Amino acid sequence: MIRFAWTRFRTQALVGAGVLAIAGAVLLVTGIQLNHAYYAAVAVCKQQGNCAHMFTYTFPSQGYLNAADSLASLGLAVPALIGMFWGAPLAAREFETGTFRLAWTQGVTRVRWLAAKLVIAGAAAIAAGELFALMVNWWSAPIHRANPVYTEFTSGSFHTGIAPAGYAAFAFAFGVTAGLLIRRTLPAMAVTLAVYAAVIIVFPGWVRPHLIPPVQATSTLSPAAIANMPAVGAFDGHLAVVPGAPAAPAGAWVISSSQLTTPDGRDPASEPAGPCAGPANQLGSGPTPPGTGRGQACNDYIGSLHLRQTVAYQPASRYWAFQWAETAIYLAAAIALAGFSFWWINRNRSAELTIRRPRNRQPAPARA
Repeated sequence: MIRFAWTRFRTQALVGAGVLAIAGAVLLVTGIQLNHAYYAAVAVCKQQGNCAHMFTYTFPSQGYLNAADSLASLGLAVPALIGMFWGAPLAAREFETGTFRLAWTQGVTRVRWLAAKLVIAGAAAIAAGELFALMVNWWSAPIHRANPVYTEFTSGSFHTGIAPAGYAAFAFAFGVTAGLLIRRTLPAMAVTLAVYAAVIIVFPGWVRPHLIPPVQATSTLSPAAIANMPAVGAFDGHLAVVPGAPAAPAGAWVISSSQLTTPDGRDPASEPAGPCAGPANQLGSGPTPPGTGRGQACNDYIGSLHLRQTVAYQPASRYWAFQWAETAIYLAAAIALAGFSFWWINRNRSAELTIRRPRNRQPAPARA
């Protein structure tokens, strides 16, 4: 049965391997060029004694940046393609063509029939999804090193860790399940794409931030944070401030931040405007750019209020914990879908599940 399952899957596997080989060759050639460009840019900026703005002015080119964005999107698209073209047709095609009858009437159990298909194609799906992610991660490494604001939690970084293995497993398992339920290849492919897209959009915003309880820290605004506030002024005689980015450790993923409060928990808008009042600082018509019409006296006054801000964040050290947790969730979902598929296909053995047997025909009358 394993040999038969491989024979049925062989064409898809060879096509996928060919696409990965071509992608790997392109990424290897361009990746070597990208690394050379990175080290050349580093050598130049070290001679000038300033590499702080290398990412903005020297490296990489706009073409490499566009390619990096496209590869980050492909990191999510590859599992979707695996689910559509490997998972959905795996069972749906058998029902459409009726070839499942050959196995089920030759002493092969349904469980064994499905298990052989899932093991061979599923292992190939996980390997393909993770291999492509590793290639993209290697190619993008010089751009990440040059980007001063890139962190482990930067958007797109989850596409190049171990999580794509979980994405591929889930997409493949859902495709197989959709094929078993719908029994038509094209509709199963469409449903697989729609559900995978919905999950991959909802999960980062609704599930990922809650996988591990965030760290909460409350800090008093520093003079630098006060000076960089987007807008400070007065409104109806009271202080009006727009808080800037909350203070968090380098590389941290900021989950949420609270509004500014005084040490006793009151809103800064309850305080008089003081030195921050004046025509140049009135915020009734819109925000005031940092430093516009705002003197040191206003900043000192805000500092005397000892305003506090609470921020919830995930430290950079938790990146791999998030990767493993997210991968485990997707793998668990894939296993649950596989278990459902086994139950569905084996739920009514006596009915033989839509196998149509030929009618008994009466023998033709003998000719005289």
